[in-house]
Amino acid sequence: MGNKILVTGGTGFIGSHTVVELYNAGYTPVIVDDLSNSSIKILDQIEKIIGYKPEFHQFDLCDEAKVAAFIQSNSDIKGIIHFAAFKAVGESVQKPLEYYRNNFFSLINLLSQYKETPINFVFSSSCTVYGQPDVLPVTEAAPVKKAESPYGNTKQIAEEILAETAAVNKNYNIVALRYFNPVGAHATALIGELPIGVPQNLIPFVTQTAIGKREQITVFGDDYDTSDGSCVRDYIHVVDLAKAHVAAIKRMEAGKAEDNYEVFNIGTGKGTTVLEIINAFEKSTGEKLKYIIGPRRAGDIEKVYGDVTKSSEALGWKTELNVDDMMKSAWEWEKYIAKNPF
Repeated sequence: MGNKILVTGGTGFIGSHTVVELYNAGYTPVIVDDLSNSSIKILDQIEKIIGYKPEFHQFDLCDEAKVAAFIQSNSDIKGIIHFAAFKAVGESVQKPLEYYRNNFFSLINLLSQYKETPINFVFSSSCTVYGQPDVLPVTEAAPVKKAESPYGNTKQIAEEILAETAAVNKNYNIVALRYFNPVGAHATALIGELPIGVPQNLIPFVTQTAIGKREQITVFGDDYDTSDGSCVRDYIHVVDLAKAHVAAIKRMEAGKAEDNYEVFNIGTGKGTTVLEIINAFEKSTGEKLKYIIGPRRAGDIEKVYGDVTKSSEALGWKTELNVDDMMKSAWEWEKYIAKNPF
């Protein structure tokens, strides 16, 4: 097997799909996860998909001594894809210190081990760094705006940490991927999004409503300046997103990066409204959804979708799966976990 790639948070939603795509591309994925927001059973699910159980280590990346010991005993790691972070916007407003501690300490502890050793590092960033953009579609050159939440702020500051670290030490090759809205599940329906408690994101709320776990969906506002009054987002299939991480690793390995710190938008380049998502789900699955229109939600941005020209040209990557694929796969996953609880 090929180069060993550390995937932090590798049993999570995006992490697990990326582990599968790394393996499919010939890499040897190694997972570190503290399982604070995922299930150990996902390892078995990954094995069912690829016929191989990746090496797994359970510990908290905020523990500096454990990170140091792990990196020293795994000196053959050639790349890191760093997902491990707290990610719920609402929770971050209630628990800012927990978010700053977790999301910064883990990043700094990892980076600190590579001052003397070259490493290819992919960082899981977010389109939240743009806030409400002045121009759509938003490009990577758009100004970073004051974050709406501590979660968003951790992504902004983490990007600053990465850029400033790369500027003074050429051992670091870093790519920050600014995701838009990852949805869907693997085509096998063996891995997907596993929200704990009430979902923070739209699609799990849609599928849980369809299967009867939730009574109804609330659409937060129908009076925005959009085609149908509901918010617009750039939804991307999680498998396409996972493949973007592989493309980023390959770009650095091939020495194609223009600088040792680069940033890419990872989305479809198209905006879809909340009501269009609901309609697409009903059309692609044949399931009817019960939803109501509620008031606008504090902190929600009216519309955001990305310009993905740079990622298409430089990474040689583009999305292949459409909204119907996203809805069908998410529904198959919801039905799978109803029969096979985690």
